[in-house]
Amino acid sequence: MAAAGTCGRENPSQYYVKVDGCQASPQLPEKTWCVANPSTKEAELQNNIEFVCSKLDCSLIQIGGLCFVPETKISHASVAMNLYYQSMGRNSWNCHFGGSGLIVSTDPSYDGCKYECF
Repeated sequence: MAAAGTCGRENPSQYYVKVDGCQASPQLPEKTWCVANPSTKEAELQNNIEFVCSKLDCSLIQIGGLCFVPETKISHASVAMNLYYQSMGRNSWNCHFGGSGLIVSTDPSYDGCKYECF
C-alpha cells in the first residue's frame, strides 16, 4: 500500500525539483510555461503585468531587457506571467490570472528572450 499522499509512487520525491533558486515544488513530468491568452483585453494584461512586477523583478520586459521587444502588452504580460508561474511553483492556479493565463507545453522563448525560471 502506498504511503498517504504519494499517489502510489514508490519515490514521490522524484517529482520535486529545485531550479536556480526557485522554491521546490511538485512538478509536472513535462516542462510547462504560462502565457497570456490572446483574447485578453489590454487593460487586463496591464493589470497582470503590474501585479507580477509588484512582487518580482520584471527587468526582462523593461527598456533594454532581453524580452522588451516586441513592445506589446501580450508579449510583456506573457513574460511576466510565466515568471510568476515558474517562481511560485508551476501550479495551475499560479497561471490563472482571472482566466487570462494559459499553460502551454511548447517553449514560447524567442530570439534572446528565454522563458525560464530565474
